Amino acid sequence: MRVRLRWSLVVAMLVLTASGLDDRQWASAVEQEPCVDWQRRHPEWLWCDDFERDRLSQYFEYDQRHGRFVREAGIGVAHSMGMRAEYLPGDPHGGFLHLAFGKTPSPYIRPVDAGTARYREIYWRFDLRLQPGWVGGGADKLTRATILSTDRFAQAAIGHLWSGARPDSDPDRLYLDPASGTDEFGRLKTTTYNDFPRLRWLGADGSRTALFDASHLGRWLCIEVHMKLNSRDADDGVLEFWVDDRLEAQRTGLNWIGAYDDYGINAVYLEQYWTSVPFSQVQQRYWDNFVVSTARIGCALSPPPASQEPHRGE
Repeated sequence: MRVRLRWSLVVAMLVLTASGLDDRQWASAVEQEPCVDWQRRHPEWLWCDDFERDRLSQYFEYDQRHGRFVREAGIGVAHSMGMRAEYLPGDPHGGFLHLAFGKTPSPYIRPVDAGTARYREIYWRFDLRLQPGWVGGGADKLTRATILSTDRFAQAAIGHLWSGARPDSDPDRLYLDPASGTDEFGRLKTTTYNDFPRLRWLGADGSRTALFDASHLGRWLCIEVHMKLNSRDADDGVLEFWVDDRLEAQRTGLNWIGAYDDYGINAVYLEQYWTSVPFSQVQQRYWDNFVVSTARIGCALSPPPASQEPHRGE
């Protein structure tokens, strides 16, 4: 049965919605934070951060970008605590959160779990919202999972989800763009992070929905990504993602890493780096409810921004 954030409140929230409560009234009814006691309630989860508590020190890297990527009250789902990312014209960097788990190649890459597992399959989800009046599409970098394989951050595999990275891409859509840092047999070829000349690109797939067009601005999107490594002797790897529990894009039959098994998937990044579309205004996007799991997570029931209807998709 699919696990859902705040699952015990779903029925109550549906009743509240039918009663016509706005999102501030709805927020007052949300008493249970999704990350309360999550280790006991969701043993399949590796991480949960709703940003209600300050867990930022548990990420092995955090760039607040001079105070432009920070926790802030009132900007999360239902006016809760969330992360605010601010972009300035002329500066491609907007800050990042880098989370490690499982076996890693360096003490610097601090895992949030016991640090011994080699994960072959993970899911991660988060809520994302662009401010009303946003221009420029998806802002390029969004998230990736990866296998960090050396203390120089060489990568055996990267599961990118981003916009604007490919020359023929639509900036209003998100693209899966899986890449391997090994050859077909599993020999590590990369020597450092983002070692593009040595990556083996496995084929992109774009979202069926233009997620960042004008009709979606100001609305929370629940984004969940699934990365599954290939078996040792089969091309059966997967990279796929859902928005609001609807499948948007999928790549299957992937040979991520051949027979490589020194490390499993051991990091997920949430990131801001934007170069493809010029923009001339200061603008913000917001994050909330970040979960990493070994099984499907599903979406929290999120209220709409003030004076807007919930997004039901196209």
